[in-house]
This record gives sequence, C-alpha cells and structure tokens, in this order.
Amino acid sequence: MSYEQFIRSKTQHAGGDGFNPSKLPAWMYDYQSALTEWACNRGRSAVFADCGMGKTAIELAFGEQVVKRLNKPVLLATPIAVGAQMIEEAAKFGIEAKRSRDGKCDGTPCVWITNYEQLHKFDPTMFGGFIGDESSCIKDAKTERKHIVTEFMRRIQYRLLCTATAAPNDFWELGTSSEALGLLGFRDMITTFFKQETGKDHLGWGRTKYRFRGHAQEPFWSWVCSWARSLRKPSDLGFSDDGFDLPPLIEKEIVVATAKTRAGMLFSLPGRDMREEREERRNSIEERCEMAADIAHDHKGQTVIWCELNPEGDALEKLVDESKQVKGSMTDEQKEEYLTAFSKGELKRLILKPKLGAWGLNWQGCHNVVSFPSHSYEQYYQAVRRCYRFKQKHPVKVSLIVGEGEAGILKNIRRKAEQSEHMFKSIVAHMKDAMHLATKDYFPEKEELPKWLA
Repeated sequence: MSYEQFIRSKTQHAGGDGFNPSKLPAWMYDYQSALTEWACNRGRSAVFADCGMGKTAIELAFGEQVVKRLNKPVLLATPIAVGAQMIEEAAKFGIEAKRSRDGKCDGTPCVWITNYEQLHKFDPTMFGGFIGDESSCIKDAKTERKHIVTEFMRRIQYRLLCTATAAPNDFWELGTSSEALGLLGFRDMITTFFKQETGKDHLGWGRTKYRFRGHAQEPFWSWVCSWARSLRKPSDLGFSDDGFDLPPLIEKEIVVATAKTRAGMLFSLPGRDMREEREERRNSIEERCEMAADIAHDHKGQTVIWCELNPEGDALEKLVDESKQVKGSMTDEQKEEYLTAFSKGELKRLILKPKLGAWGLNWQGCHNVVSFPSHSYEQYYQAVRRCYRFKQKHPVKVSLIVGEGEAGILKNIRRKAEQSEHMFKSIVAHMKDAMHLATKDYFPEKEELPKWLA
C-alpha cells in the first residue's frame, strides 16, 4: 500500500451499504434515474436537488426499490400538506403509496406517507426504509424534531434525505444530515473539520464561532460528496439541460415610509440590532400591508403573500380581497385545506408565514410573490421557490417590502445569496471529482479472534 493509499484509507468517506436496483421506471429523466441508482447503491445518502428537479420522483422510486428488495413497507415523512400532493404524484407515477397520520400501518409493503409531526406514533421496526422529504427541517442540532427523526432512522436499514440545496450559510445542516444517516456524527464533524474560536468584546462578552481548520476545507467537501449529491440543473451531473430553463426572476425591493418612529427618534433610521428592527417592523405594519394589498390587487392571477407577524397576517386578510390566511393556530387539516386549494388554483390569494408552507409545495400556477423578508435567507429562498421552479411558464415577480428601519435585512439577504452561490459551487466542484473516485476496502481480510478472547 502506498502512503497516498494509506492516507485515503483514514478518511471518513462513506462506503456503499446498499444494493443494485432493479429496472427503474421509464418515465424518469436520465439524471433522476442516475441519482436513484446511486442512492440505492449507497443505501444511506442525501440528495440536495433544487426546487423543481423532481425530488418527489426520486424519493418514490427509491422507496419502491427498497419495498421490492425487502418486501417491507417504507416510511416517507413530509411537511404538512405535502402528503396529499405526494399521494397524487405516486398515483401519477404508478407507485403504490398509502397515507397514515395516526401511526397505524397494516404492514402492506408499499410506500407509507406521513408528516414529521406524527413520526413519533410509528414503530420504526416495521419499516425497511425511511425517506425524509425537505430534510432541512432537522438542520438544527438542538431541536426536538432533529432528535426524534435521528432516533427513528437509527434502526432502519435504508435511508434517504432530500431537500433543496442545503442551507447556504450553515454547514451544520450537513452534519445533522450525516448523523441521521448513520455516518459521521454532528459533533464529530465539528471536531474533525472545524476549529472553535471565541471572540470577546471590551465588556468580556464572548461569541463562539467556527472556521475550517487550515488543512480541512478540501477534505470536508470531499467527505460530503461521498454521501451526498447536489445539483441545480441536470448539467451539474453531466446531463443535458434541455427543457430545464427557468423564466426571468424579477426581484423588486420596496422601502415604505413610516409615519411612526421608534421611541425617542425624530425620523426612522435603520435598526442597529434585532430589537430595534423588530420595533421598526411593528411600527410599519399598516404601510407595508397596504402596499402588499395594492400589489396583489394589481395582479390578475394568483398571489402569495409571505408575512412574519400575526398582526401582519390579520391586517392583510382584511385588506386583500379574495384571500385566505393560514394560521399556526389552525389544525393540520385546516392548513392543508387552504394550501391544497391554492395548489389547485381554487384560491386566488394566500397569506401565510414561511414556516407554515415554504417547503415542498408546487405552486407553478402562481407567479406573483409578495414578501415581508426576515434575516433568514433560507426561508426567503424556499418561499420564492414555491413558484419560481422548473415548469413555471411565466416570469416570476417578487416584491420585497420593508420599512425604512429594516434596510439592513435587504443587505443581509443579498450577502447570503452570494454566500449560497459560493457554497453551491464548492459542492458541485468536489462532487464532480468524487464521481470519478471509487471507494475501496483496504482491509478485506476478516480478523479471527482467539478462542480465549471470543
């Protein structure tokens, strides 16, 4: 063994623990078939494919392959309201799928669909595979959902996580995904590739930050690409982009003047911290909602309005004609009713918060988006991508409305968009290298223990 081979054998690269799939569906695009075959060969993997790339088809085809191999059911977890859409897609593709919200499963070997909120009701030993749709919901290592999903997946043989391109400014999502797949743990990822630094101000307050170790950036991306694939268009995997052209995206930033200022201020100034920005946001609710209503009324087709605060949603519902609001206080059935109606074009204008509907839903019929943005670029990106996705036939207009004191939010979103582009290019560049590398077992001989030790 050469020294280079020895060093490679010490990497954390994931090996293939899967199987060779049987004949894949003929209706799949070539790149979808390639990703499904790769996921089956890996056994436990992640696909970070952009909105409109057909993650649903990949998930259902992967689940069908696991069902055929083990003759056991596969559980597919989705956000609220996506389950109904998933059932429709399965019927369209000719894949057997059933839905359960109460944890009851009669053992039929097919793809069973539920939402993440009901996952604790199911018995993981019943399933041969688990698929996590929009898996960015487990990116925070400290949330209860991450712990529930990770523990549930721990006892399942075949696993697949799918979401749009991973959080642009947060490497932790990659660590929590790896841990859920049974690969390198979240904390192990941090200590292996990152260095902790604590900077203190003149008052002695400290803030912990992490940066790549001097040697670790290249090995980190190589490790990620051993268990994940990321793409925004088929050519990222070497396939043709024919038919995958996006229409123009027209983003317009609107800063509205506000009559009310912060306490002690003669006129509005950009907030210096989250507390001041929050106060500015509350002071400008009336003006921003009126602007959003005018934009919605000027558009003849469907409009979706993304808000952040309950008073914003209530004000918009009164101002915007032919609109419905999805509230957190509603039951899952009520939320799904409105979200599904908007998906089918039965509802003209929809008002909701990103955390209630910004993941997984297909709204190509809508091309007018109004947003009261926050500092979360991921929420903004996902909200826009409900409409701005492949198979969208019209230019998508996005109106970002903020008050005078929230100008820093727009600047932060632009910065994170650039950071997202840089991160994605890093993933794709290393992924292309990883696709040409074969993982080898450098320890093929099985150790024999002496009888006294055995």
